[in-house]
Amino acid sequence: MKIICVGRNYVEHIEELNNEKPKEPIIFFKPTVSLNKSSDFSLPEFSNDIHHEIEIIFEIGKEGKMIKLNNSLSYISKVGLGVDFTARDIQNKNKKKGLPWSFSKCFDNSASISRLMSIDKFKDINNINFSLLKNKVKVQEGNSKLMIFNIEYLIHYISQKITLEKGDIIFTGTPKGVGKISNQDILEGYINDEKILNISIN
Repeated sequence: MKIICVGRNYVEHIEELNNEKPKEPIIFFKPTVSLNKSSDFSLPEFSNDIHHEIEIIFEIGKEGKMIKLNNSLSYISKVGLGVDFTARDIQNKNKKKGLPWSFSKCFDNSASISRLMSIDKFKDINNINFSLLKNKVKVQEGNSKLMIFNIEYLIHYISQKITLEKGDIIFTGTPKGVGKISNQDILEGYINDEKILNISIN
């Protein structure tokens, strides 16, 4: 399985980090050791500035290559939330030097995911509300309709370059409100009004 991530997919998040709006999806990958299904996240020692980035995630239900846009949704089996933990200090340092910033995103347990729900539960995947609370305070909220590139297009686009396999997970980008986490913080993720993610930081 692969963890496929999309960067800069919400306009207000692009603005808060002073980035340029992309003309096509920005895709990067996390290694399988980044996947974290537990309710705990340990702060890595190599960074002093780990940020939360809440995202809607989709699990691929069957293999596909060169998927047509009008058939993209048939490849989704499950929906959930993920937190793309990011070492912002490492990322900013490398970006300034024009260097790859892989280790700011691709460390152990940096892709924490919620329990997954069947796609059948959602009437419209392009109208999903989601949010993240840190210590009971809402810090991020968004709706899938605000994506620059929606999930149908992302599946179509990615599959033109690489085969999508059953079990692959797509992180679709984060809305504004990213911020630093600290030891003993509690993160809670909601889709609509249902809490499906709970992470303790240590």
